[in-house]
This record gives sequence, C-alpha cells and structure tokens, in this order.
Amino acid sequence: MTDRFIEVSLTKRGVQCTARLLDDRAPLTCAAVWDALPLGGEVYHAKYARNEIYALFPPFAAQEPPLENPTITPIPGDLCYFSFAGTELGTRAYGYDTDLRPGTTVVDLALFYERNNLLLNGDVGWVPGIVWGQVIEGLDTMAEACNDLWRSGAMGETLSFRRT
Repeated sequence: MTDRFIEVSLTKRGVQCTARLLDDRAPLTCAAVWDALPLGGEVYHAKYARNEIYALFPPFAAQEPPLENPTITPIPGDLCYFSFAGTELGTRAYGYDTDLRPGTTVVDLALFYERNNLLLNGDVGWVPGIVWGQVIEGLDTMAEACNDLWRSGAMGETLSFRRT
C-alpha cells in the first residue's frame, strides 16, 4: 500500500502540519478516519493528558475500530483516536458544550505536540488511545501554536483534518 498523508491544521491561527497514516499498525482506524475526511471541529486543549489538542466528533465509522496500536504514553507528533460513551465525558468537570449524555458516543481525534504525556484520567483511570498517524513535517510550528492555544485560549479555533 502507498503511504497516505493528511494535513492537520489550526484554522484561525493559520498553521498546519503533515502526518503520515500508520496503515501498517492501525489499518482499521486509518480506514475509518480516511473515509470520513475532511473533519473539523472546535479545538480543546487537554486537562489531563498534558500536551494534547483535540476535537470531538459524532461517530463516523460503520463499526468502531478495535484498540489497535494502543498507547498510554503518546509521543510528540502522534495522532490518536479515542471513542467515549457520553457517560464518560458528560460530567461538568469537562466543560463541553456538546450534548453528551447516556446513550451517546463521541470520537476524539487528538494531536500530541510535546513529550511527557500520560493518558490517565482521574475519573476513569487509564485511557489507551489508538495511534493512527505520525506528524512528519511542521510539528515545531504546530507546537508553538498549541502552546499559544494553551496560554491564550481556544475560543473560536478549529482543529481540522483533511487529505493531502
């Protein structure tokens, strides 16, 4: 199979990076994301995982991918896929404006931009993610924008994923 690439961008800040899909390690997740592109949504900066930005989406795969190529310690440039039940993220502590309630599911597509991340949530414990992509170009610029997002705020910013 030929390598596939996507662009990950922070729209308002005008920054982007390029990532290679890890089809050899997470084929079902890569197929689900690729088939759903383009995707974009309100960006959030992680509270628990540390150096992570992400957007939340309604489920888009015909069937949720299994936990392939899992990690609880993502490294800089990792793109991760998470699926959560509304009951996991529906507490006031998370502060989401979306309608997260029992019976709903949400997909979290995340970019990790710096070291020392640990996917441990005080409410539910370990939260393994599926590593489905790796940034190969533009991570330094994206990391600067992510730090600005952390310090300046995420309001009005969109995290987007599209094929290149």
